[in-house]
Amino acid sequence: MRLVLVGPPGAGKGTQAQFIASHLSIPKISTGDIFRDNVSHGTALGRRAQAYMERGDLVPDEVTIAMVTDRLADDDTGAGFLLDGFPRNVPQAETLKKMLSAWDTRLDVVMELVVDDDEVVRRQVRRPDICDDCGGELFQRDDDREETIRHRLEVYQQQTSPLIAFYADEGILLGIDATGPVDDITERAMNALRRFMR
Repeated sequence: MRLVLVGPPGAGKGTQAQFIASHLSIPKISTGDIFRDNVSHGTALGRRAQAYMERGDLVPDEVTIAMVTDRLADDDTGAGFLLDGFPRNVPQAETLKKMLSAWDTRLDVVMELVVDDDEVVRRQVRRPDICDDCGGELFQRDDDREETIRHRLEVYQQQTSPLIAFYADEGILLGIDATGPVDDITERAMNALRRFMR
C-alpha cells in the first residue's frame, strides 16, 4: 500500500505513522528523517538543505522533492510506503503524482487525521514547569503557549487546505477521527484502510 498521512501539528501523526506502517509492514518515510539522514551522511542534498536550515529558512521544494525521490527509489519501498510530512503543498503533490506515474504506480490513499483546533491546543499546552534557576518561578516555553499553537494551526490550514481539496478531487482522501486513545485511533485507521487494500 502507498499512502500519505496528513494532519495538523499535535494530531498524533508521528505516532500513528509508526503504528500504521508497522501494521502494514511498509517503511515510514518522514521528511524529518530524510533531512537528518542526508545531513548526517554529508550528501550533496544534505549540505544544500543544511545551509537553509542553519539560516532558519524553509528547505526549497526542489531539494525536498529530490531527497524524497531518492528515498522512494530504495528497494524497501517495492511493496509500498507511508509518507509523513510530504507532500506539504499542491505543487509537491503534483510532482509526487508524476513521479509515481513514471514508475507505473500511484498513491492508494491519503489519510487525514481529523481533530478540532481546541483539542490540538489542549494536547499541546503543557502545564508550566518549575524553573530551578529562577527562584522556583513557574515558566512556560514560548512554543507551548496557546497563541503560538493556534498560529501554527492557522499556517497549517492555509498550506494544507488546498492539498486536502486536491486529494479529495483525486478520490483518494480518507478522513479519520483522531480523538481518543491512541490504540482506538490506530484501530479506526486500520479498519478504514482495509477498503483500499489491493
